Amino acid sequence: MPEPARVTRARRGPTVHPAAVGLPALGLVVAVGAWWLVTSGLSLVHPAALPPPQAVARSLSNTTGVLLPALGITTWMTLLGFLLSTAAGVLIGMALAASRRVERMFAPLLVAVNAVPKIAFGPLLVVAVGWGQKPILTMVFLLCFFPIVLSTATGLTTTPADLAELARSLNASWWQSFRKVRFPAALPQIFVGLKVAMPLAAIGAVIGEFYSDRPGLGYQILQYNGVGDTATAWAAIVLVALMSILLYSALTLIERLALPWVRATTSAR
Repeated sequence: MPEPARVTRARRGPTVHPAAVGLPALGLVVAVGAWWLVTSGLSLVHPAALPPPQAVARSLSNTTGVLLPALGITTWMTLLGFLLSTAAGVLIGMALAASRRVERMFAPLLVAVNAVPKIAFGPLLVVAVGWGQKPILTMVFLLCFFPIVLSTATGLTTTPADLAELARSLNASWWQSFRKVRFPAALPQIFVGLKVAMPLAAIGAVIGEFYSDRPGLGYQILQYNGVGDTATAWAAIVLVALMSILLYSALTLIERLALPWVRATTSAR
């Protein structure tokens, strides 16, 4: 495509191609069909472990009054924990990028914390921070912060050489160079970390609810699985998956609206 046409399309804003909706829908149909084939058609998996999709759909319709409020709680915990992780992760990433000495001091500690299986922190969080929202938000933070820190630090330390030279030639101050050149150039990389962290935030919220008294989807999964109602437990799992898809898609849309110049100046599809 000629360059003027690409720039014009970027100025008009992102367009929704029919394939952007049709292909995900087709993928969902294929996944549900494979699920039905494995559980009902070929009976390769026992219904106690993985109920067929029609059983999960019935359980979802019968427990809407319980699962939908739980979905609202889990969505709020996911978003709140993700926003807190974003704020802290970007600040920590900026600190690592600003000082080589700070990076050498704290990067190994960040890697060590990220390497510990987060499920191991679950029982300890209840003792450390108590019941309620705190263990959930802490678990979300533990899962989300590392990719955000890494992407921010990477983006800020890989500013294109021509842009950095331009800022120096204009005698820009450190703050002007950071605000006008380094941070905008790092935003595509930062959004990569954010998109990695968003599904992790949903995972963290569900794990945190295993050890909390908040009746979110994680709490419902644990309760229904405990009484042997695996169909309803899987219905809650399906809602977690749908919530994650919607939140990830919303973040991708925000990226396209906030960074239209990326698609206009790169070979992005």
